[in-house]
Amino acid sequence: MIHSFSALIALFIFWLLLSGMYTPFLVAAGAGSAVAVLLIAHRMDVVDHEGHPIHLAWHAFFSYWPWLVKEIIFSAWDVSKRIWHPSLPISPSLAEFVPTQNTDMGLVIHANSITLTPGTISIEVAQGRFLVHALTREGAAGLAGSEMDRRCTSMEVK
Repeated sequence: MIHSFSALIALFIFWLLLSGMYTPFLVAAGAGSAVAVLLIAHRMDVVDHEGHPIHLAWHAFFSYWPWLVKEIIFSAWDVSKRIWHPSLPISPSLAEFVPTQNTDMGLVIHANSITLTPGTISIEVAQGRFLVHALTREGAAGLAGSEMDRRCTSMEVK
């Protein structure tokens, strides 16, 4: 029930943000649209702890997202320096490592976080195996047992 209610609120707020107009008719249309989408999602049986992980919201909002944004900024700066350097100091590498996540949601969060970080991209993701392309050997070597791996595992719901 909490997932349905939070999904309804998220859909309605999204509508309001995109609309930018708050006349009674448009607010009512937004509420009706949010309810319609929620009913369709229930019919498709996609409103659950994975489809709308509200239980991760506070931890992710206050702990994980600020850390990930910081990592994205530092990585973007590093990639920019390497691109502008006259000798182009890159060493493209593939790294295979074993993630510590046990659930599909944990693996997806980790793989997407790797891909969001400039200079790395998740190529293959499977239970117990990640294959990642990194711009440098140092970046590839730092993936196994990384802080990102630890933080994604801590957000995982067992």
